[in-house]
Amino acid sequence: MTQSAAGAAAGLDLNLLLALDVLLEEQSVQGAARRLHLSEPAMSRTLGRVRRALGDPVLVRAGRRMVPTPRALAIRAEVNAVVERARALFAPSDGDLRTVTRSFTVLGHDVIAAAYGPPLLARAAAEAPGIRLRFLGESHVDAPFLREGTADLEVGVVDTTAPEVHRESLCDDRMVGVARAGHPLLTGELTPERFATEADHLIVSRRGRLHGPVDAALAGLGLERRVVGTVGTVLASLFVLRESDLVGLVSTWALPLADALGLAVFDVPLELPPLRLGLAWHPRHDADPAHAWLRGAVRELMTSRR
Repeated sequence: MTQSAAGAAAGLDLNLLLALDVLLEEQSVQGAARRLHLSEPAMSRTLGRVRRALGDPVLVRAGRRMVPTPRALAIRAEVNAVVERARALFAPSDGDLRTVTRSFTVLGHDVIAAAYGPPLLARAAAEAPGIRLRFLGESHVDAPFLREGTADLEVGVVDTTAPEVHRESLCDDRMVGVARAGHPLLTGELTPERFATEADHLIVSRRGRLHGPVDAALAGLGLERRVVGTVGTVLASLFVLRESDLVGLVSTWALPLADALGLAVFDVPLELPPLRLGLAWHPRHDADPAHAWLRGAVRELMTSRR
């Protein structure tokens, strides 16, 4: 280590790392102050110290909110990993999760939060009350959320190919049709021809695509359906289907949501590829007991409901 680097390390206030981690998580001086039990002026002064230490603004104003700079985004995951390692180092050695104070971000389809959020939050309250969960919806763009630390665990159909990400397959799911109760398509035998031609269709696509595996299966039979629209989330599609004559698709883990809205569910008369459900996380979390608890809780919930 050079003399200048040694001097910088000697003068480093490790509390700034904790402050930086919370600031990047909250993206708000007010929110960070609340988390760290400081006044807003004190938190503003701490942000100033962080900025001087990094030589970067870290957070900049964008309208009525603050957003991280490119440098802050680049170091976010590393800062979080260092803070979590420090917490683990000084944590009680008995492994009692009731003493852990953490926030985890779960990335996945909106159905994840709707179907699994209640039991997961209830389990956290009972077993690890200091853990807070944030459910982050899938984006219309692909980004290294796990590597950058934006998300701690991805759940659902994991299609990332990043070599540094750990993936675990859990189970297969399938798609079923959904329509309003009393829809004409539900009367009589449902054939591929009727499915394709006797109803207009709604697609769920976070990227706004107007085609999918169903269209490939129909094309193989020389058929084509009429897709009249697309929405970004399953929950939005269910409300549209309830108030229209459109037909849509959901995975079976969304069936409780369809039932709650009084929608009818039917088998699609096509051979569709299975949905491979699983988990993905960055290896920096491998030895983290709190993250291991989160993975285990999600794993049990998903496999027990199959």
